[in-house]
Amino acid sequence: MAENKLHVAVIFGGRSGEHEVSLMSARSVLSVLDLDRYTVTQIGITHEGKWLTGADVLGRFEKNNFVDLQPFVMTPDPSHTTYNLSHGIDVFFPVLHGTFGEDGTLQGLFEMASVAYVGAGVLGSSVGMDKGVFKDVMVANNIPVVDTMVVLRAEIEKDMLAVIERAEKISDYPLFTKPANLGSSVGVTKCNNRSDLQEGLMEAAAFDRRVLIQKGVKNVREIEVSVLGNDEPVASVCGEVLPSREFYSYESKYIDGTSGLQIPAQLPHEISECIREYAVRAYRAIDCAGMARVDFFVEKDTNKVYLNELNSIPGFTKISMYPKLWEASGLPYNKLVDRLIELAMERKADRDSTSHMYRSGA
Repeated sequence: MAENKLHVAVIFGGRSGEHEVSLMSARSVLSVLDLDRYTVTQIGITHEGKWLTGADVLGRFEKNNFVDLQPFVMTPDPSHTTYNLSHGIDVFFPVLHGTFGEDGTLQGLFEMASVAYVGAGVLGSSVGMDKGVFKDVMVANNIPVVDTMVVLRAEIEKDMLAVIERAEKISDYPLFTKPANLGSSVGVTKCNNRSDLQEGLMEAAAFDRRVLIQKGVKNVREIEVSVLGNDEPVASVCGEVLPSREFYSYESKYIDGTSGLQIPAQLPHEISECIREYAVRAYRAIDCAGMARVDFFVEKDTNKVYLNELNSIPGFTKISMYPKLWEASGLPYNKLVDRLIELAMERKADRDSTSHMYRSGA
């Protein structure tokens, strides 16, 4: 039976402000992997970028105790098996949120090493991660988004007042500031005045060189949809976030868990279908694969829909919306994880059918 098992490597941690969220997601994923079906290797990446493996890696990372863990070596050379420990692993399952995991950098390594991996490729990951570029792509595809602008950390450091004056031309307060390349509400600030905006810009700039400033849409509902698939993606039912704070903050998501989720969201049928259609269109537009959670705002008075962002490696914690939406759609957590691994293998087979050699006149 062991010979028939798929060897799955779950990767977590990482050099990101979402490191701790990644550990929570990994705990949930590891808890449902069927050991009769899979051989599982745990790979943790420290805040400093060290790749470690061994016994109970996740437990060691949760305790910040890396004693007796061994380095995990992976090279981009698919033929180099002498010291490339990835040899023999059938599929990598990254549960890395944010930079150096969800932004296309890790996916580029996987592509060069010619290995199967769960989730989007380089393009889908990088465009989905950068909220500014993603919104530009949505506008090009006639998908409505909230008014935004992107500024560089260098601009903020050089002339804060000029940045603030430009930002105030987007709309009246409130404005939101956030790192362009991070998720889980890390570094997000709701700004009700100039003083807030200055603090929010500095906070976001600590996490990214590109900072998004976004109009605060008033009196809205926060609706999320899960998407699953490669070339033929499908959308789950819609779910609604019921924030316990001013907005769906990091604390309400992962610390106190006080925000509620309503699944399915109580929306008119035509609005739900519109949101699900937009989610799949956005997914296809950036060539996403495997999975994504797509987040929307819906104005309470008008039911006008705005697509906010797409997360190509959404949270997998016990309170995360992505798996809960699929469970409500008839796909339980363990089967969802199985399906994601299947999609990774299918995408690898598709990549392997691509020719990388051209002979003129052949």
